[in-house]
Amino acid sequence: MSKIEGLISLSSLERRTAGRYYLFILVNVFLGSIITGTAFQQLHKFINQSPTEIPKTVGVSIPMKATFFITYIMVDGWAGVAAEILRLVPLIMFHLKNTFLVKTEQDREQAMDPGCLNFSISEPRIQLYFLLGLVYAAVTPILLPFIIIFFSFAYMVFRHQIINVYDQKYESGAAFWPSVHQRVIIGLMISQLLLMGLLNTKDFSKSTPFLIVLPVLTFWFHRFCNGRFESAFVRFPLQEAMVKDTLERATEPNLNLKNYLQDAYIHPVFKGGEFERPEVIDEEENNPLVATKRSSYISSKHGSELSSEIEG
Repeated sequence: MSKIEGLISLSSLERRTAGRYYLFILVNVFLGSIITGTAFQQLHKFINQSPTEIPKTVGVSIPMKATFFITYIMVDGWAGVAAEILRLVPLIMFHLKNTFLVKTEQDREQAMDPGCLNFSISEPRIQLYFLLGLVYAAVTPILLPFIIIFFSFAYMVFRHQIINVYDQKYESGAAFWPSVHQRVIIGLMISQLLLMGLLNTKDFSKSTPFLIVLPVLTFWFHRFCNGRFESAFVRFPLQEAMVKDTLERATEPNLNLKNYLQDAYIHPVFKGGEFERPEVIDEEENNPLVATKRSSYISSKHGSELSSEIEG
């Protein structure tokens, strides 16, 4: 669905996909598991009750689903982290390609391509576990050690995979963070509303009105962060632009900017006359944006040949 929208970059495509996938697992995994657990037991009462009673019904079912979510974290979360570090499917695919398809060194390099981290799937799943921690922190704290263990292993594994294994296709400049922050705020508000519904079922219903201020303050904090920090993620900083202008004046002091901008955005084909075809240089391979320990066999081979020629 996100591909047919005509998004112009991979980062915007993955951001849109991550938002929709998070909404899907929020409704189907979290809210679906909580609501259906009560709906099947008291279906007639659940459908015919007033809307004000729904938070109470959901609040009753939250502690009952703690065991299910503990199992879900162990099966999906812990096993998912283990599968990420093992990478059995890419390992099997490499051996199959190496046995039947690899004929040259270029084919071997393509077969060894590890790909990139799929943010559109990994990031929403991590935020689901964060939401579970927020909701059950005050309701069933026994779930929190399982969340902490998951985040500890996930931090070590994904840090290792990003630095040493994956080759990222793009650098978005932290463009994911506004969407992540928005979903964190949504998780906080959901946890606060469910806590109010839970307290309505107990003897603390008189203290529930005092909790209404929590979603209001959370929403205000979200608006404050957007007004204060969002521009840094969607606009190029003036300080960085000033540095670029300073370097440009130092390297090209005689550059006529007005004449340069007249045809700067015109394709060379439409300018007329002959033009030189620029030499293709793989800057990502020689100068990666993030220093990694993983290096290509072909690039290391070329580097050793070049150093031997210089020494000779």
